Amino acid sequence: MENRTVWIHKVGDMLVDAFHYLALFGIGATVVWSAVHDYIVMMHEGHATLEDILLLFIYLELGAMIGTYFKTRRMPVQFLIYIAITALSRHLVIDVRKVADDFHIHLLIAITVSIVLLSLAILILSYTAKNYGCPEDNKSNQSLE
Repeated sequence: MENRTVWIHKVGDMLVDAFHYLALFGIGATVVWSAVHDYIVMMHEGHATLEDILLLFIYLELGAMIGTYFKTRRMPVQFLIYIAITALSRHLVIDVRKVADDFHIHLLIAITVSIVLLSLAILILSYTAKNYGCPEDNKSNQSLE
């Protein structure tokens, strides 16, 4: 009975790993495909706007997040926050004229405060990771000993 349980766990682990790899390759291919498409559109237009450049940075962060997850099997929260900051910055840059014309200064302030709060979150995450490490690091170090 114990052999059957061990075999079931091995097969389950193998299926989960296969799903992770297939999903990562699918998501990675989608990010590359989207980035290449948008880059080709920029090339046809003959120039890139600030909006386009910020969009390329979002693709870059998504690629870095996928690569980090592929190597470590951890979802790097910092990358998600970087993407959020870039997306909010992009929104601020793109819609600043429209928002300013409509006198929606509260939206500008809310976006700016959100960027500052997300930046503080990155600072806190970086500080705690540097000084206290990650719980996953402690588990993997203990299993090696």
